[in-house]
Amino acid sequence: MIIHGFGWHEFVFLLWGIPWTIGLTLIACIVGGAIGFAMAVARISRNRVLLIISVIYIQVIQGTPVLLLLFLVYYFLALYGINVQPLLAASVAMSLFGSAYFADIWRGALQSVSRHQWEAGESLALPPATTFFSIILPQAIRIAIPPTVGFIVQIVKNSSAASIIGFVELTRAGQLMNNLTFQPFQVFLSVAAIYFVICYPISWASRILEKRMQHA
Repeated sequence: MIIHGFGWHEFVFLLWGIPWTIGLTLIACIVGGAIGFAMAVARISRNRVLLIISVIYIQVIQGTPVLLLLFLVYYFLALYGINVQPLLAASVAMSLFGSAYFADIWRGALQSVSRHQWEAGESLALPPATTFFSIILPQAIRIAIPPTVGFIVQIVKNSSAASIIGFVELTRAGQLMNNLTFQPFQVFLSVAAIYFVICYPISWASRILEKRMQHA
């Protein structure tokens, strides 16, 4: 068995995991964001059925570890002869994970808009949908941007859980390289540094946006 040292070529191999980590994060943000928005709207709905469904969905997903979501999507369906590719399983699991937290973030932003804004729309004889999209939503978006950007960091970091089902993102690339070099300190220190380079600008942007919102 040939054991390679950890050098530049091995580090470049780790870098190939970055597009997959970022890609998985983008999928989780887009798909999870769409589901989360629907759940956020249902969460503030006066329709009791929609309200109950959204509460149950958010509580169940938030109470389920990401690893378990991955196992359920990837292995449970396999019991019924449905073969799920690691990318699809990771995308579904991460989208579910993100959607529950996006829903809570955006629900809080929507509810933080003064009730008087709704009353203003009613006084102008605007339909509820017009009031929501023209008056309430623009204000809620401004409030929701900082925590939303901050939560994206959590999605990036939790995407590492996808390595457990063989999806070769950054963490999985590190595991493969460690098996080749048997130099875990150098390998995973490099992986940690790459995660830092990805996450720090997002965290910094979140703090800047939050400060700007406070002084606006």
